[in-house]
Amino acid sequence: MDIKTAQEFFTNTLPARFKQEKSKDIEVIVQVNLTGSNPSDWVVVIRDQKIQATQRISTEPTLTLKISESDFLDLVNDRLSVEKAFFSGKVNFKGDITVALKLKEAGFLSGC
Repeated sequence: MDIKTAQEFFTNTLPARFKQEKSKDIEVIVQVNLTGSNPSDWVVVIRDQKIQATQRISTEPTLTLKISESDFLDLVNDRLSVEKAFFSGKVNFKGDITVALKLKEAGFLSGC
């Protein structure tokens, strides 16, 4: 079943996809800036093997991702790989790439 909106992903899908056991060594604040016809800003915090997503802007993110909402929905619906999005310039990334790779393992921006 396709995820239709960013809000649906952050409030319903992400908590269900989150792999707590893969987040043991992750402590991160991710700022996700979605652009396009329905722009929004989301902050995802992973700390103590728990995940929380809120619609807001962080003043001190560890990682920042800027991507169009349509490309973001392609990512979370597995129609676009994280690697392809990164290397094709569809996502602007700022931060530590090794932390970003750990996020993928923990279920953030990838399918189950």
